[in-house]
Amino acid sequence: MKINLYDFDNTIYHGDSSTDFFFFALMHYPKIIIILPKIILYAVKYKFKIVTKTEMKEVIFSFLKYVPDVDSLVQKFWEEHRIYIKDFYLEKKHNHDVIISASPEFLLTPICKELKVQKLIGSKVDSKSGKFTGPNCHGSEKVRRLNEVYSEYKVNEAYSDSRSDIPILKLAEHAFLVKKEELIPVEFEN
Repeated sequence: MKINLYDFDNTIYHGDSSTDFFFFALMHYPKIIIILPKIILYAVKYKFKIVTKTEMKEVIFSFLKYVPDVDSLVQKFWEEHRIYIKDFYLEKKHNHDVIISASPEFLLTPICKELKVQKLIGSKVDSKSGKFTGPNCHGSEKVRRLNEVYSEYKVNEAYSDSRSDIPILKLAEHAFLVKKEELIPVEFEN
């Protein structure tokens, strides 16, 4: 099976959808502000390698406890933020696309359905508590998760804004780093 792999944040979406969703939720539920000191503390701990990225992200997503209807808020979010899907993706997209992202699946599912993405592979996060129910889907974890979903596949194209995605870029016949709307071909030595 031939597929194309796309990272989501800063690749086909202008910005970071998780951060944008946090601030969107904060506008609708201002009491979320009470967790901001803990978020800042964990961001500092992460910077000094005291906590893992997953632990930091769990603290950030703990704001979900203050949102009475997360699914409804996610729908409203995408009604306003679908305009941030990049033009290059809207022009290229086809039914062999796989979005593979560190963002939570619950957040990306509605927009991926709208875009008719074949498969979404993201971080598994409980939308009620913000707890991760699996590893953060980042770096080499993306390849592991891809191999869980597909036993036989060939990656035609892969796109990412980050060198942390080199493991998925190396799988592709044609790999691209995305800088805003510019696609920069990347070649790897065999």
